[in-house]
Amino acid sequence: MRTTARRGLVIATTLTLLLGLTACGADDAPGSGEPVPGVTDTEIVVGTHMPLTGPASAGYSKIAPATKAYFDYVNANGGVHGRKITYKIMDDGYNPATTQQVVRQLVLQDKVFAVINGLGTPTHTGVLDFLHSNRVPDLFVASGSRSWDQPDKYPNTFGFNPDYTVEGKILATHVKSTMPGSKVCFLGQDDDFGRDALVGVEKVLGAGGVTAKQTYVTSNTNVAPQIGAFKEAGCEVVILATVPGFTALSVGTAARLGYRPQWVVSNVGSDHPTLARQLGDAAGLLEGMVGLNYLPMQTDTENPWIQLFNKINTEHNSGAEFDGNSVYGMAVGYLFVQALQAAGKDLTRQSLIEAVRKGGYQGPGVAPLRFSATDHSGYGGGRLTRVTEGKQSFFGPTYETDENDGPVQEYTVAPVTPPANGVPTA
Repeated sequence: MRTTARRGLVIATTLTLLLGLTACGADDAPGSGEPVPGVTDTEIVVGTHMPLTGPASAGYSKIAPATKAYFDYVNANGGVHGRKITYKIMDDGYNPATTQQVVRQLVLQDKVFAVINGLGTPTHTGVLDFLHSNRVPDLFVASGSRSWDQPDKYPNTFGFNPDYTVEGKILATHVKSTMPGSKVCFLGQDDDFGRDALVGVEKVLGAGGVTAKQTYVTSNTNVAPQIGAFKEAGCEVVILATVPGFTALSVGTAARLGYRPQWVVSNVGSDHPTLARQLGDAAGLLEGMVGLNYLPMQTDTENPWIQLFNKINTEHNSGAEFDGNSVYGMAVGYLFVQALQAAGKDLTRQSLIEAVRKGGYQGPGVAPLRFSATDHSGYGGGRLTRVTEGKQSFFGPTYETDENDGPVQEYTVAPVTPPANGVPTA
């Protein structure tokens, strides 16, 4: 009797689990008749978490409005398969605890179809498991952490930025080839941002190739001890893995200490207009700063993507100041619309994920997008930039590499031009 009872319990439990799995996956089955969260015949509701306020808001607060402006432009041109995109932007203040609150609201209350371009390494890390367990597409995370490239563990999460190790390798290769023998210091954010970037730098310069290494936390705006240590060590080059506010703090603090190294800065913290606004009259301190970018430069008025994005910025973003953050936000919007087009009219969360995994996307980027079933990391390289006479411009070729020990090599594929009406088709 006990054996029969146990068998009955096992069968009942198995049926319950199967029914539960079926219910969880119902919205992913085309033609199932079950509603897809955030999707109707006329609308697609997506959301994001962004630092509209707080220590990372400088510059970054402009990204989501630019993405929304691109979506509004697409909506004005008929939408995607007859649906308009609604973009819910939640301010998390670059605070991981707040990120968890606002993302839960987006998923559980607002029932968004997907989370797009959630910004920040420390912030987004805290919602990875939640988004995974709720089977929410987690697309084009605004960070270069290698955490987003875990297809087996997080099959619905995809990055956008070049990962910080790739970027560190490219920046360090420039330092090694153009400033050989220089003493190099490194300042990085005290999380995967800084750690992954340092891995890339040391893959090229070697563990002993960095004379002094320091970290910072966004809750402490005093970087004088770190910069003072670099000055004392006699470092001629300082590589920064910093958000814009801390790039400006580092440059300004160094000037106050009478220290003027060559600055080599991660893409996420090197947008010149953002830094110049923060430094004000001291913006000249940015002269000669080297950075990296993988999207067209906002100052390149001959570039057809910049012409398109500038037009959209004027018409749909209240004429907000146009900078690298604006370009970034619209590039994300363009890629998401490409993925929606590829996912087809019978839109489900699973069809969207499968569309991204198929890869093959091209857009405004100068470097390759690497999406595939086994690679969720986003862009795979970039081109160096330099500030000269107050203007940030590209120099040299575009480079690509991997996060392991592969070479840093030139990428020679020319960028594509935008479609005539600025809206991608299937």
